[in-house]
Amino acid sequence: MKKEKLCGAVIYRYNINKLEILLLKHNSGHWSFAKGHVKDNETEEETAIREIKEETNLDCVLDNSFRFVNTFSPLQDVVKNVIYFVGYPSNDSLKIDNNEISEYKWLSIEDAYNTLTFDNDKEVLRKALEYITDEKKGN
Repeated sequence: MKKEKLCGAVIYRYNINKLEILLLKHNSGHWSFAKGHVKDNETEEETAIREIKEETNLDCVLDNSFRFVNTFSPLQDVVKNVIYFVGYPSNDSLKIDNNEISEYKWLSIEDAYNTLTFDNDKEVLRKALEYITDEKKGN
């Protein structure tokens, strides 16, 4: 059994006090979050930050108090563990890497749910939103 470890983040921003989520359309055709494989001796956070930068050109501030593991098997004898954090951009220089990403959208929560391709990503978003909204309330 081949095991793969990837790390990424649910990236959010407030646009005129409205929460928006960044979704990426990967060249394979599905809508998801920024993520990628761990390289060498990187920490999970380092991987997430590097992948976000490579795919979107955004510098992100991660909140590693939120850590959600999404495990799935896309192929027989392959198990992927994707570790997600939440984060927000510290710059506005979004530019997608066309080698991996074909499109991006900042979406409302409802539109993000409706756009995500896979149900397991919808669960990631649900958990991330619970955390983000609790943090905003100061809990």
